[in-house]
Amino acid sequence: MKFKTAHKMLATAVVATMAATGLAGCNRDGGSGSAASGTVVLAVSTQTNPFFVQLVDGAKKEAKAKGVNLQVQDASDDAATQANQLANAVSTVAKVVIVNPTDSDAVAPSVKALNKAKIPVITVDRSSSSGDVASFIASDNVAGGVEAAKELAKIMGDKGEIIHLQGTPGASASRDRGKGFTGEIAKHPGIKVVAKQTANFDRSKALDVTTNLLQAHPKAAGIFAENDEMAIGAISALGSKAGKSVKVVGFDGTADGIKAVKAGTLGATIAQQPALLGKTAVDQAADILAGKTVSKTTPIKVVLVTKDNAKDYE
Repeated sequence: MKFKTAHKMLATAVVATMAATGLAGCNRDGGSGSAASGTVVLAVSTQTNPFFVQLVDGAKKEAKAKGVNLQVQDASDDAATQANQLANAVSTVAKVVIVNPTDSDAVAPSVKALNKAKIPVITVDRSSSSGDVASFIASDNVAGGVEAAKELAKIMGDKGEIIHLQGTPGASASRDRGKGFTGEIAKHPGIKVVAKQTANFDRSKALDVTTNLLQAHPKAAGIFAENDEMAIGAISALGSKAGKSVKVVGFDGTADGIKAVKAGTLGATIAQQPALLGKTAVDQAADILAGKTVSKTTPIKVVLVTKDNAKDYE
């Protein structure tokens, strides 16, 4: 946690520099050319997660189709790196910034600095805890968390102990999925959540965390992972128990997640549509460039995927 806090502090320091240098761009309008020709920056949290690879692919395809000049920046899940990238977006005369935050709290100072520079900000999948966001595009993570809890309770026979693998601390997606799951699972008195621990949306970290938690809670009969990467890591830790004595439910509907559902090791996943998230973000950016008004929030539907319908989401 000290490491995470240090990176938030560094990110804030970067933003202070951003605010001092970036405001020179406040009154720019890109010259006499069309607004539609302006650069759109997509600052993504990471591309090691297949979900965000699909999101970026969807954004790139739509940018090509609409003639939008899209520049993609990968923060490698580091808040300070993302703050630097957003500072560069000011100095390089970006017209619109789409950001998928590494951390909803850590990105807030950067969003405020972009606001001061009069650069519209679109957030996708995760939002900023403060600052003015022109549009927030995301799956309904709370509803998805509720569906995950219902399905896990169902396949566990409404009884047993559960381990809850949480995402990146401070990420709105993690908070919302956890909120939906926790609220719903509390309605099932035969089920007890015996452990909650972050694995940072990461497969290898989830493997280690799950291994340790299973040693502390050997009677655990269910695991909820807030994304499929962590679910796959948990499945690796479980070995032959996965899908049999221990049921696992994930979230995202990635290719590996769907494959695990079909194999029976993952009981279900809540499928998002990452390519559609990226496409919609670019659509909103193009509308802003054209001077159009965009929706403050755009929900993207999530779907419960089980073995019965997994083939429809391959």
